[in-house]
Amino acid sequence: MKKIFLLPIAVLLLTVYSCQPKSETQKAERCHVIHPEWTRDAVIYEVNIRQYTPEGTFAAFQKQLPQLKELGVDILWFMPVHPISELNRKGSLGSYYAVADYKGVNPEFGTPGDFKTLVEKAHESGFKVIIDWVANHTGWDNKWVTGYPKFYVSDSLGVPVSPYDWTDVAKLNYENVEMRNAMIDAMKYWLTDFDIDGFRCDVAHEVPVDFWETARVELDKVKPVFMLAEADKAELLDYAFSADYGWELMHIMNEIAKGAKNADDLYNYLLKNDTVICPDALKMNFITNHDENSWNGTEYERLGAGVEAFAVLTYTLNGMPLIYTGQETGLKKRLEFFEKDPVPSWDKNQVFAFYQRLNRLKHGHPALKAGVEGGKIERINTSNNKNLFFFNRKHGGEEIIVLLNLSGATLPVVVESELPENNYVDCFTQAKVDKFPQSMKSWEYRILVRQN
Repeated sequence: MKKIFLLPIAVLLLTVYSCQPKSETQKAERCHVIHPEWTRDAVIYEVNIRQYTPEGTFAAFQKQLPQLKELGVDILWFMPVHPISELNRKGSLGSYYAVADYKGVNPEFGTPGDFKTLVEKAHESGFKVIIDWVANHTGWDNKWVTGYPKFYVSDSLGVPVSPYDWTDVAKLNYENVEMRNAMIDAMKYWLTDFDIDGFRCDVAHEVPVDFWETARVELDKVKPVFMLAEADKAELLDYAFSADYGWELMHIMNEIAKGAKNADDLYNYLLKNDTVICPDALKMNFITNHDENSWNGTEYERLGAGVEAFAVLTYTLNGMPLIYTGQETGLKKRLEFFEKDPVPSWDKNQVFAFYQRLNRLKHGHPALKAGVEGGKIERINTSNNKNLFFFNRKHGGEEIIVLLNLSGATLPVVVESELPENNYVDCFTQAKVDKFPQSMKSWEYRILVRQN
């Protein structure tokens, strides 16, 4: 016989209350991260040094800075630059995320001096530089393993354990205060000695929130930093991180491409975000990154003919768009993760021009600024909201209208209201537009910019 327990009314009421959407005032009270102005219209570029050039070195990548400047990206995120552990290494070169020394530089890529020079040259060109930081675990031959065994989570026999099935790394113990202090000290080293501008923090959701909050305070004492969390966890954005991942958005786009979700699901995601995260929190929006490319497939495998439409979405929703190594030229191969596998030659093709135009729009339109400084998303209802996602964003008298057919079929377009009596220009064709289209081809996209 089952026993039935009555939930106390007080607990029930508290639960119901906690599930209600938070007011704008309540959410705003959680916004404690100060965003540098340069983050508001920034585009992040993820650099895979190993695969970026045939040489796979800092010096070789440095020669590509003019091309990335021409592309129009702003923040260079370098995948881990640290030495890679050899013990329990996967593949011949190992995972970038099996760190052997938090204060060292991977000799595969060059010397510490080479990286310092690269950072200096990047700054001279107007880029900001962040590096990948792996705080959840280390490689097995990191000096902490033998020198400070209590820095690690151990089994009943005192042997460090691996997180998940990541057998090439050992999990760190955040109940150890000394380890926490050593981690923050190592992060400060890269600010003081290399003058980087922040960190992308690997599996940030696996590390206690209070550690990140303490680290942010200490790092900001050295210089104001940009912090990107590999997480989709609202509380990380209150005090610790400048931005986090739009993981859920990427998964929704994958499902729309397969026909398993639709534009209404996308809109519901945006409405949910409005209720759970700080209004000035920044989301990094993307269609690919190093994990997706290597393990789950290129954007062309996952999104098919919708690649460009979804890329437009990542640029025009609130947040910061990401470009991963090779994305800007239409890379259609999965890059090896543990071996040398350079991307093909860097030709400035139509894909390059496509992202270049989106970058210019991101930089130049006030409605596209990230956080509260940009325009709110207002959906434009159509006769087919499940497949057509139309919306506008307005700020300071400026406006853009985004029209997306998120389906593989040509669809008729019926809009509840006419285009306002202003002059609009199509972002891609530069043609003047005075009315909504009567139909849209499969995966067609348009960005209309109002001319004042």
